[in-house]
Amino acid sequence: MSTIQYEVNEGVAEILFNNPPVNALSEEMLDEYLSLLRRASTDAAVRAVIVGSAVPGRFCAGLNLQAIHRGELGKVRALLDRLYIQMTETQFSLGKPSIAAIDGTARGGGMTLAISCDMIVASESATFGYPEIDAGVLPSIHFTHLPRIAGRHRAFELLFSGRSFDTAEAVSLGLVSRVTPPGEVLATARDLARSIAGKSAEVIRIGRAAFMSANDNGYRQAVVAAADSFCNVAATADAREGIAAFVEKRKPVWGR
Repeated sequence: MSTIQYEVNEGVAEILFNNPPVNALSEEMLDEYLSLLRRASTDAAVRAVIVGSAVPGRFCAGLNLQAIHRGELGKVRALLDRLYIQMTETQFSLGKPSIAAIDGTARGGGMTLAISCDMIVASESATFGYPEIDAGVLPSIHFTHLPRIAGRHRAFELLFSGRSFDTAEAVSLGLVSRVTPPGEVLATARDLARSIAGKSAEVIRIGRAAFMSANDNGYRQAVVAAADSFCNVAATADAREGIAAFVEKRKPVWGR
């Protein structure tokens, strides 16, 4: 059974995650997502892409971390290969603009999905966060991305405190490009996507490729190192304890 909805209307492809309760990401779900991004990329009828959620109040909670809990480090690497490396490359070469539409919670890998898009539309009630540190792992892909947007010191505080933050703060950080009332995120994203879809597809394709190259600044190379960092930490006893505590809904007991 598919965990992602896909539909094309008026030149806009909508990719909506539908894996209740929190859209946790598995290998299979990431494979499906990457396949749909590539489908949209090669479809001449598609001029823009929206990435959102069909689960009320949730965008994406991030990776299903059971592989770390079970000590299956090969599976952890497979997840990171998809979420970090393949998704970054697929979005980089998408050839058309992508918009993340967030009306609910975005955490961990959900933040990775969102920031891989070109624009983020969020509702006033959306919340964001990088809680990986509380589970004994690292939001390592954001070590490169977030300081460039928010500045080194604000980025460090968010990444190493693990706290959540609201849309107003996300706007102040430069993460969100447009804010809507709750329930209007998809409608706003559609309006934005259609405004772009009405322009020259060839000009948008060439312009986006130039924009992506100008703003890469070694980011894609850093993504590989980020995957390595995550996997190195996932192999530690503290990571296993952190995930076990998360699964068992208790406070972790860290090593000394």
